[in-house]
Amino acid sequence: GYGENRTEHIQVLMGYLFERSMLFGEIFISGNKKGCLLIKYSHREKITLKTIRLDIQLVVKCIGIKNIYKVIKRQKIATRNYPKEEHIRPVIFGVKNEFKGGVTAARLMLNVKKYYKNNTLPVLIDAAATYNVQLYKKFGFRIIKKENLLGFPIYFLRIN
Repeated sequence: GYGENRTEHIQVLMGYLFERSMLFGEIFISGNKKGCLLIKYSHREKITLKTIRLDIQLVVKCIGIKNIYKVIKRQKIATRNYPKEEHIRPVIFGVKNEFKGGVTAARLMLNVKKYYKNNTLPVLIDAAATYNVQLYKKFGFRIIKKENLLGFPIYFLRIN
């Protein structure tokens, strides 16, 4: 869990997501270098020795053995709600705290939308925070499903 090592755990998680996006997707950085968007392509993902090592590091340094069941349960819900067809999945969208609420996130998202303007693959994302759901809806995502199996809502959103 997070507890007293929250900052360290978040750094490990971000490193994990970054590495997987480097392997199976793309990374977009805002012009002012204060925001980023990590993306994965479903059709590029595969299990390799490197991904197994990354998964083990994530469990040992971040999730903890006792929380594996919760993580696997959430992953099963996500997997069940994502299509088997090829799709693009924004993994995480982050902006430095002092730039939240400004134009950094909006500009980055608009640039990424422009980059993908000829894309025909569905773009899917899941979010638990209502604030994030509202933000994604502003960028054209629509809610396709809401799950409450974990005691809190998880929204699945889609474009295309």
